[in-house]
Amino acid sequence: MKIRNIAIIAHVDHGKTTLVDALLQQGGAFSDHEAVEELVMDSNEQEKERGITIYAKNASIMYKGCKINIVDTPGHADFGSEVERILRTVDCVLLVVDAQEGPMPQTKFVLKKSLELGLKPIVIINKIDKPAARSDEVVDMVFDLFSALGATNEQLDFPHLYAIAREGIAKKELEDESKDLEPLFDMIMDRVPEAEQNLDVPFRMQPSSLGYDKYVGRMATGRVYEGTVKTGQSVIIKSADGVSRNGKISKIIEHNGLKKIEAKEAIAGDIVTIAGIPDIYVGETITTDESADPLPAINIDPPTISMVFMVNNSPFTGKEGTLVTTRHIKERLDKEKETNVGLHVEGVPDTDSYKVSGRGELHLSVLIETMRREGFELQVSRPQVIMQEENGKTLEPMEQAIIDVPEEFNGAVIDMMSRRKGEMVDMKTEEGHTRIEFKIPTRGLLGMRGDFIIETRGEGILSHSFISYEDHKGDMSGRTHGSMISMANGTAIAFALWNLQERGQMFIVPQTKVYEGMIVGERAKSEDMVVNPTKEKKLSNVRASGNDEAITLTPVQQMSLEQALEYIDDDELVEVTPESIRLRKKVLGELERKRSEKK
Repeated sequence: MKIRNIAIIAHVDHGKTTLVDALLQQGGAFSDHEAVEELVMDSNEQEKERGITIYAKNASIMYKGCKINIVDTPGHADFGSEVERILRTVDCVLLVVDAQEGPMPQTKFVLKKSLELGLKPIVIINKIDKPAARSDEVVDMVFDLFSALGATNEQLDFPHLYAIAREGIAKKELEDESKDLEPLFDMIMDRVPEAEQNLDVPFRMQPSSLGYDKYVGRMATGRVYEGTVKTGQSVIIKSADGVSRNGKISKIIEHNGLKKIEAKEAIAGDIVTIAGIPDIYVGETITTDESADPLPAINIDPPTISMVFMVNNSPFTGKEGTLVTTRHIKERLDKEKETNVGLHVEGVPDTDSYKVSGRGELHLSVLIETMRREGFELQVSRPQVIMQEENGKTLEPMEQAIIDVPEEFNGAVIDMMSRRKGEMVDMKTEEGHTRIEFKIPTRGLLGMRGDFIIETRGEGILSHSFISYEDHKGDMSGRTHGSMISMANGTAIAFALWNLQERGQMFIVPQTKVYEGMIVGERAKSEDMVVNPTKEKKLSNVRASGNDEAITLTPVQQMSLEQALEYIDDDELVEVTPESIRLRKKVLGELERKRSEKK
């Protein structure tokens, strides 16, 4: 059987997953009577809610007697390590680019990785039906990006198609009539090389991602590079340094459409999932030959952001969650490490806390959100950028940030980015809209999103991607507003909140349970302020008419987990439970805080 392996890569929200859906539907992955929801590849609950792909996923279709394995990859920079590993398993990539936005930071990242591996991408200019689409101009922009990234002459000669993925249409020329994706299918058959099927040599496979099943345990998905292997067959697992251990394959799973089907054997060229090796790891080589060389190691990018996870010790501990102990948190983090290979976990000395490091705020917030939905209660610290030391110098991670914004906000954006050590690289204005490119430290982006929304009135778009580690850029100004901190335990009263809202932005509504040290709002001034949100109105014996008119409260900013993580300062924590997200001071008591500040 002929096999072709492709991955779909793109910047976030350029239509990658929508295109995969259309390929599966038109490729016969679903029966005629089967109801198919949108973004069917984004099966995880958080993926559906956030509208992004978090985990790489495998599917396959049959077209003209050929099995086409399709891998949908994450489009967000925080999950870039997933993309890198997946690219090792395929022979070609479909690069999806928005016909209006053009190449964006993650476009550059995924394309660079593809070109370095020697892949020859097929470019899909998507969303050509947008009113502001500039399809041909974007093709030229993609060519310039290929050239800037050092593409070979063969790679520069990339084929391209125009598409409306949402409608399942692809065409060679803009003026062509098309009703389906047949031009894309034909281009895949024409331009994607067949997977090599070296069946007469010993079996070799390399896992690119890991999963877990409560019945069969740890599972490894990857490409079979050589030979064949059957269920029940003994194998040898080799790490990159040549150390070997024995194992046995208990189950082989192949992909048929979106369905996972148990198979008797796996053959060279295919992408499969195997079970039975409880300690398997990404990048190791699974073989049937003791003398076989291990496949080239897969490098995993180091983490750039860390947080401290700890037991919830607030006055409300144990009231909303069931998994509340240090042991619960440690076991969960250990389990996460088994499959989330971009995650680092280490204990904090002399504490019951754990330092958890990942590729970005979103990478860690997805884990926190998953844990709270599982019944965990915990507290997490402010995200911290991970520095590196080299030859006596401190290095910090730098990012490429691209901002699209109405022209009237140019000055505010440039000022905001410069205060955060951002260096403007490029600026282009067309028809009242400006695209500004910055080079900025990762720590400059922490906690910025809220200010960015305010400064651009919600009309700005910010995208960023890790570049490299460079010399430390010096001190940087932090949050400009103080917190309103509750001095009392009890229930928030409307009258009290009404009086406090003149001082800043409230985070809570009437009848919210509060405790001493809990943050209930943001003050307009830079200093923290201790307040009493439980204070009731004093009643007098004589009342004038109209004294008791209804109190009008301004709308409350209900913080998401990401917003809470962005907001907190070094002396604050986010309390996370299945039902609530609360902000609090590390030291709850006012007197204790004052004593700690003096030390």
